[in-house]
Amino acid sequence: MSTTETSQLPRPRTLFDKALTVGVEEEFLLVDAVTRAVAPLAPAVLGAESPHDLQAELTDFQVESATPVCRTMDEVRDSLVATRAALGSMAAAHGTRIVATGTPVLGVVKPVPLTDDPRYRRMAVEYGRLIHDLTICGCHVHVGIPDDDAGVLISNHLRPWLPVLLALSANSPFVDGLDTGYSSWRYLSWSPWPSAGAPPYFASAEEYHLARRAMLDSGAAMDAATVYWDVRLSANHPTVELRVCDVAATVDEAVLIAALTRGIAATALSSRVPALDVAPHVLRAALWRAARDGVEGTNVDLRAGTLVRASAQVQALVTWVRPALEAAGDYELVTDVVDRILLDGSGAERQRRAFRRRGELADVVDLLVAQTA
Repeated sequence: MSTTETSQLPRPRTLFDKALTVGVEEEFLLVDAVTRAVAPLAPAVLGAESPHDLQAELTDFQVESATPVCRTMDEVRDSLVATRAALGSMAAAHGTRIVATGTPVLGVVKPVPLTDDPRYRRMAVEYGRLIHDLTICGCHVHVGIPDDDAGVLISNHLRPWLPVLLALSANSPFVDGLDTGYSSWRYLSWSPWPSAGAPPYFASAEEYHLARRAMLDSGAAMDAATVYWDVRLSANHPTVELRVCDVAATVDEAVLIAALTRGIAATALSSRVPALDVAPHVLRAALWRAARDGVEGTNVDLRAGTLVRASAQVQALVTWVRPALEAAGDYELVTDVVDRILLDGSGAERQRRAFRRRGELADVVDLLVAQTA
């Protein structure tokens, strides 16, 4: 652990004196209603007008939604329900369904059909084969910050919890008709990207910006928006953005991730204890373990270096952020959903359970359609 943290990083005058704003972005796959294979129909689906913030993503298999800036988890939930319903209706009009899973369960198309956008075409030229089979869906949580130093402080405190949040959200065990042996294949398939992975521990916003500039100068990032660290300062909004999670199987699980992320952010801003400065190789190993085992298995205790139950780490996180959760009115919400996941299984486990019933991947897709709605 670092013994000091830069004096530039801010502290609030009172504990949790103001609820931090939060927003959630969700990425979904489109699947054919009959074959259940991924369907490259995003341009058609997104062609209809909608009052919601709905967007194209990297491939024609994907659609994305974004909540407005929210102050309560009720607002987050209402927006997620409305946008999932709107996308579901728009998809149904074209013979497709939306599914919340990190990777395609059925359907093999490589290279992937890229969205017709100059930015994505440039990425294909710059990064070559890396983009050819990249059809993955995540859940991104934005937390409003007063300035970049606050964002860096929050990033430092999020770093040790990234494996826990990944394990809790793991929802991509299958890809291209096969069980990968991982709970979050999405995270593993994303890891070769040159700017992906956990961010460094930063002493200040200035140090953060120097590191980001080095990524840009090397070409590892095409621009600020392609610095794809698991936590980053947003290139377009005054927020710190968590990017480590698979897209949540259900609205409740997406709200859980949003509440925990905001709880960590609020705790970071109020804490007098420096964030745990985890060595990069140790954090990378823990993230690999979380992607493999999910919440049902074990993960790395970042202080002791030993393996512990992932469920115990989830409970430790909830305990650590409890004061922030209670101040925001989110504690019961969080404990209810956590208890449900630990009892009923993560998104990844529920997918595997659906497959085990009859050995049919179509049953997995049907489960995903039902959960997403």
